[in-house]
Amino acid sequence: MKLLVTGACGFVGATLIKAWKDEGSTNTFVGIDSLVRPGSDTNRLQLQRLGVDVIHADIRMPSDFESLPDVDAVIDCAAQPSVLAGVDGKLSSRQVVEHNLLGTINILEYCRRKSAALVLLSTSRVYSIPPLAALRVHVVGDAFEPDPSAVPAGLTQEGIDETFSTAAPVSLYGSTKLASEALALEYGETYRFPVWVNRCGVLAGAGQFGRPDQGIFSFWLNSWLRERALRYTGFGGHGHQVRDCLHPADLVPLIDAQLASSEPGKTRILNVSGGRASAMSLRQLSGWCEERLGARTVGEDATERAFDLPWIVLDASKATEAWRWRPRRTTE
Repeated sequence: MKLLVTGACGFVGATLIKAWKDEGSTNTFVGIDSLVRPGSDTNRLQLQRLGVDVIHADIRMPSDFESLPDVDAVIDCAAQPSVLAGVDGKLSSRQVVEHNLLGTINILEYCRRKSAALVLLSTSRVYSIPPLAALRVHVVGDAFEPDPSAVPAGLTQEGIDETFSTAAPVSLYGSTKLASEALALEYGETYRFPVWVNRCGVLAGAGQFGRPDQGIFSFWLNSWLRERALRYTGFGGHGHQVRDCLHPADLVPLIDAQLASSEPGKTRILNVSGGRASAMSLRQLSGWCEERLGARTVGEDATERAFDLPWIVLDASKATEAWRWRPRRTTE
């Protein structure tokens, strides 16, 4: 197959392509990227050395799609990934919408013209903030754990499943991804091309640059290693808030199976994450770092941050049931 990967020079796009190459994939890859984010050139050079055609293009620009080649499928890895996008002063609200929603529309129009399948990488942050913020938790082993006596609909023993509410508010970031999901499914049904939506937890691994918008795991490890100031923010300043994580390369077998499928009844929206087996709190992550990188003092700040939640762990059971998919890499 010939695959077009958007955001190819970002962490997720570049990691996916390199994983396919490492596994001897016979796919041909074309990457597009705006090359504006730090680290883009580093990843671009690595991909070019692997024989990948990397094209400078911005998904926000419809004209940038006009000269792109025919492909069999698009893997959409391009996004402004921070839940604080549009409210942290780094991007305007319009820029978030242009990147994460208007960009999706341009991709969908391209898929329509080329009759190309689409795999849309989405996010756990499409799930409704109020019930997650109000989640009753208690501390177990330096980490928050949901109270089993007060579980909202859509929260299983394994985590948040696909039936959990997606009602607003979900943040500007979450709402643009949720709207992208809906449009993608509508385009797929209307114009008869396959669409798959994979909602990911925190994506983490080697190749990240330790920026906050790349997820807390990379940011924390890099900051600890470089002896930068760290603090537990919100929830009393104790670092008990929990996230799951997944290496992007573990998406490869799932995407391969989705693109090869001809079963119209297959579930189109899936949670894809490391789940409970990968989940840890910031305080537990600090313990992991201390064992390997030496002791550090972490500050405490009880100030609450916008959109922060005590516990986000996805239940990926449906991906296992439908595709026999499980992460191959442990958190360790």
